[in-house]
Amino acid sequence: MDLLSDILTVTGVRGTLGARIEGAEGWGVRWTPTPGSAVVYAVAAGTAWLTVPGHDPRQLMPGDAVLLPSGGEHDVSGAPGVRSPACDHVAAELARDKGDVLRLGEGEVGTHILGASYEYDHAMSTQVLATLPAVVHVRADHGGTCLDDTVRLLAREMAHPQMATAVVLDRLVDVLLVQLLRVWLLTRPEEAGRSWLRVLGDPLVTDALTRLHRDPGRAWTTEALAAELAVSRATLSRRFLAAAGQAPGSYLTRWRMDLAARRLRDTDDPLEAVAHAVGYTSAHAFNRAFSRARGQSPGRFRTAARESARRPAA
Repeated sequence: MDLLSDILTVTGVRGTLGARIEGAEGWGVRWTPTPGSAVVYAVAAGTAWLTVPGHDPRQLMPGDAVLLPSGGEHDVSGAPGVRSPACDHVAAELARDKGDVLRLGEGEVGTHILGASYEYDHAMSTQVLATLPAVVHVRADHGGTCLDDTVRLLAREMAHPQMATAVVLDRLVDVLLVQLLRVWLLTRPEEAGRSWLRVLGDPLVTDALTRLHRDPGRAWTTEALAAELAVSRATLSRRFLAAAGQAPGSYLTRWRMDLAARRLRDTDDPLEAVAHAVGYTSAHAFNRAFSRARGQSPGRFRTAARESARRPAA
């Protein structure tokens, strides 16, 4: 099992391609993404400045990629500290849908940027993106990785749409996020160590989590998990707490509740089936655990989640 893939799948991380941006003289744009969504920019050519409220302006060089995990209002422009005009969302959507570019500024174009956004399921308590710092910047001098190839493929596919281009772009945008996180984890381990990704830095904890994710319904105890890993209970508890910030049992309960919440919302499975799937011997025991973790019973959660899904977007 690939642990990161499992987390991204269960938390519903899905990417959507934005418009290609071409910046000429005096270009700049202020974006206000959907609340709670992540944004990525990859600089294919030229330079740009990213300004996020509360942070110093950050220069982006050719080959750089930057992730804003929680989105929020920000400026992308050709000069630092410039208060840019708000994005024309109609023009941006049209450019994206037609495979055209969003051209900003006047005169000769010097900067080419690819943009994408990522939505994720906020009902899940185990998150990757939500634990990252406000700005994740991967510079072009990271030694050359597949991230460079993916950016080039995205640019080429966007510039020359063909049959099923939309499918190709959707897949590449998801690949872009994973590769960006890989490079960031490799090149900035001290920053990554303050996010969920720190669990991937300890092979023992990664192995422990993989076993819990592979079989969440098993009657795990810390002793049983330690025995499978051929380490002492004390060693596993110490290293798990250092990497994951909680004990193995607490993590497992939280993960089980995420799996249960997803199944309650997305299926018509009876509570007994959901309970057994996530390791509870009775619906009553599951009801107590879920209510304690989520503040409402499984039945009420299912009803509220479905009513919210039917409610028209604002």
